[in-house]
Amino acid sequence: MNTVDLRSDTVTQPTQTMRAAMASAPVGDDVYGEDPTINRLQELAAEKMGKAAGLFVPSGTMGNLLAVMAHCQRGEEVLMGTYGHTFLHEAGGVSALGGVFVHTLLNQADGTLSLEDIEAGVRSDDIHEPPSHLLVLENTQNRCGGVPLTREYTAAAAEIAHKHGLKVHIDGARIFNAAVALGVPAKELVAPADSVTFCLSKGLCAPVGSVLCGDEDFIYRARRLRKMVGGGMRQAGILAAAGIVALEQMVDRLAEDHRHARELAEGLSQLPGIAFEMGLPQTNMVFPSLSPQTQMTAAQVERALAQEDIKVDVVSERLLRLVTHYWITDADVHKTLEAFIALLGK
Repeated sequence: MNTVDLRSDTVTQPTQTMRAAMASAPVGDDVYGEDPTINRLQELAAEKMGKAAGLFVPSGTMGNLLAVMAHCQRGEEVLMGTYGHTFLHEAGGVSALGGVFVHTLLNQADGTLSLEDIEAGVRSDDIHEPPSHLLVLENTQNRCGGVPLTREYTAAAAEIAHKHGLKVHIDGARIFNAAVALGVPAKELVAPADSVTFCLSKGLCAPVGSVLCGDEDFIYRARRLRKMVGGGMRQAGILAAAGIVALEQMVDRLAEDHRHARELAEGLSQLPGIAFEMGLPQTNMVFPSLSPQTQMTAAQVERALAQEDIKVDVVSERLLRLVTHYWITDADVHKTLEAFIALLGK
């Protein structure tokens, strides 16, 4: 039986085109800067982001860690959202490894940090306080429903940060989902930022890797830090080859994932006991909430769906997450809706 895996777009596997590119990729020692496929990927990524340089890293978590450490010294402070991935899901690395203090600001329902909170969150020049040095935004904002942040908002937030001498980093793990949803080139969404990380291994379907982009001095510092934390790889062009295919072939088709997410949400919204407190999906993430009147918890729904070879993610007692991606078909959407109907009634 075909398994429908909606837990995350991280479960995607490389396409046959990617596998062929990986098998034939020219390689060299990337720590020496001699892997031609890595170099090509980094140049392509930098061009897509409108930045001067790029750095291939094994994961988005490492990319965000390197960005914070390259921008901040130990004892300095980074501002980020309470629901930001770097705060919630990256094992506290910026503090444990970077010695950087995290100051969280409340994410609004639309995924943004309020401009007033950013302004108020910047520390004064007081020796009793850690100096604020970096603002981190996330686009799309995962935990707020996979919502995209507009270029206008990012520009306004960056203007405040830069006015106070802070750098701006964007955790753009799904920046291409945001670009497709908003109909805006990704480079425009990140233009006000000093650095950006984006993932190749989510909706873009590559098996491994992210790219960190910024100016040349920033990437030089990040490269040294990458070596320090064990991210210097050798003949990694085999991985980068899939990333090149991802950037060249997999971006525009993200609209199909967004369509599948809308179809799932529209179907689920017809069921009693399901609401969309975060709103209907704008990208590839569906967050159905179970009402208190529903007898089943999210964990019970997850287990029941697993019996039908459908995998979903449990966020909390009453909240589920379903993420569409390249390997989810129209038939999979139909199968999932039929399984929910059988569980929760028409």
